[in-house]
Amino acid sequence: MEDSQQEFLYDLLETPSPSGYETQAQRRWIDYVETFADEVRTDEYGNAVGVLNGEGPAIAIGGHTDEIGYIVRKIDDEGYIHLGRIGGSDKTVSRGQHVKIHNGDNSIHGVIGQTAIHLRDKDDETYDSIAEQQVDIGAADEEEAKELVEVGDPVTIATTVNKLQSTRIAARGLDNRVGTWVAAETLRRAAERDVDATVYAVSTVQEEVGLKGAQMIGEELAPDAAVAVDVTHATDYPSAPGDKASDVALGEGPVVGRGSANHPKVVDTVRTAADETEIDIQLSAAGIRTGTDADAFFTQAGGIPSLNLGIPNRYMHTPVEVIDTEDLDAAVEVLVEAVASTDSDTSFSVDL
Repeated sequence: MEDSQQEFLYDLLETPSPSGYETQAQRRWIDYVETFADEVRTDEYGNAVGVLNGEGPAIAIGGHTDEIGYIVRKIDDEGYIHLGRIGGSDKTVSRGQHVKIHNGDNSIHGVIGQTAIHLRDKDDETYDSIAEQQVDIGAADEEEAKELVEVGDPVTIATTVNKLQSTRIAARGLDNRVGTWVAAETLRRAAERDVDATVYAVSTVQEEVGLKGAQMIGEELAPDAAVAVDVTHATDYPSAPGDKASDVALGEGPVVGRGSANHPKVVDTVRTAADETEIDIQLSAAGIRTGTDADAFFTQAGGIPSLNLGIPNRYMHTPVEVIDTEDLDAAVEVLVEAVASTDSDTSFSVDL
């Protein structure tokens, strides 16, 4: 990964983007994409599409820009901030964390308090729900807190990107700014290669609360094929439950989904591209649903042949998600090759 592409990735990861509050991250994505896209489109809720016009089939490569987080639910008499959930926030990892409350252009620092171990009941190791947890911003009372914070302000864990050993990084929100990064980079490299296809790089909003952005945009785009790039569970760490996920490891390549929304022709196109470029990929099974924007895309516009391409991710929906950036580069390479392999005669219809 070159320095400029790493800078773009880190910029995305360090920009807060809880579901429903994605504007800042989308602006950064658009600023990057519009330097090589033929055009950039947006809609009323902030979905963004970079377009590379071609004569071949239209192929959408998308990721969702939103992340899980919290929302200010109420401010009590003593100035403590009570929380609600945005998306699938995990109550077991929130206590004892530094957070930022985002009020317009201002970020208010706070902490989600945890009672000291000395004072807790040693026989009670249960976890409070998010609704029972409060943020301490140091305010003396409700009046002071309300001068800084409003009900409805989004809240994120105050972590940043940390480079681990080799090509691995840790951050919150890898789910799924890495998908929007892959979409943007695929568009950039497809433009450099001057592919025949029309390529849509898509950055959707509000995936974490029900695939909402993809539901808004699929009908309008109506591409010939769509690839939803999202993180998938890596299970190559000691405490990973082997009975609840596929056998996926960091650094072994992107993960091609099979089953349910994953269209066999799109699957074959990506697998063939990987074989021809000698890029390692992994496989995962999705017998009922993928849990990604692919589930929204494939039922629109009369049926859009779709695929979920996964980026292996450890510790999903925690502040310390971990990926291998080599998997990101491999995802871009295989997608560019897949797009380049299509022409005006390409059909993604199943053979009956």
